[in-house]
Amino acid sequence: MDAKLEYLLRQGDNALILSQQLCKLCGKGPALEEDMALANVALDLLGQTRMWLGYAAEIEGLGRTEDHLAYLRDAHQMRCCLIVEQPNGDYGFTMMRQFLFDTWHYFLMQGLTKSSDPRIAEIAEKSLKEVTYHLRRSGDLVVRLGDGTPESHRRMQAALDALWMYSGEMFIYDDVDNEMAAQGVAPAAADLRASFLEHVGEIFAEATLAMPPADAWMQQGGKTGRHSEHLGYILAEMQFLQRAYPGADW
Repeated sequence: MDAKLEYLLRQGDNALILSQQLCKLCGKGPALEEDMALANVALDLLGQTRMWLGYAAEIEGLGRTEDHLAYLRDAHQMRCCLIVEQPNGDYGFTMMRQFLFDTWHYFLMQGLTKSSDPRIAEIAEKSLKEVTYHLRRSGDLVVRLGDGTPESHRRMQAALDALWMYSGEMFIYDDVDNEMAAQGVAPAAADLRASFLEHVGEIFAEATLAMPPADAWMQQGGKTGRHSEHLGYILAEMQFLQRAYPGADW
């Protein structure tokens, strides 16, 4: 598969699956404001999904659209990182997952605004405005919950300890990522990782959370199609209508 196509699928799938996960929480937020905020973040990610997968479909050149790529691929064909397919859990777990993703996403979009591919730079520029808000919001909530009550602190530390092993996959570059970096399409892994660790370290310190070791063992495989059992359930729900009624339209 073309390296750029693969790279675009990874960006689109990350946004798509996380959007689907957040959509499940609509009507279940701990407060009305939080419920609306989660839905808005989900919609932002869905809009970004359409841009990434739309461009991927054009490069693929098989006459498919972003809808085909979203609804007619099986789990082993999806290219999202493992962190976005982890269950929502309690609200603290949801926000910790969001914060870890948002931090990586923010610095990635910053780097991609300088991409040698004008279309990718344009998508990143549009996405960065939304992602900046996402990171500010999730970081603020991590601080408020981490430095809140003993119970909220306990839950946030447990969420961090459970999710940390999924945070490294975003920085583990393979042949696709390395080719994109060599072509100037994507930023280098080392730069992203350094920015990520600096920012999460500052937030965790303010949240009175113990940051796990940066060199801890990390899960990986999602970017190449090796997923957890959770993704199958996500796709079964998300793709049901299109699979049951092929070509259905409103």
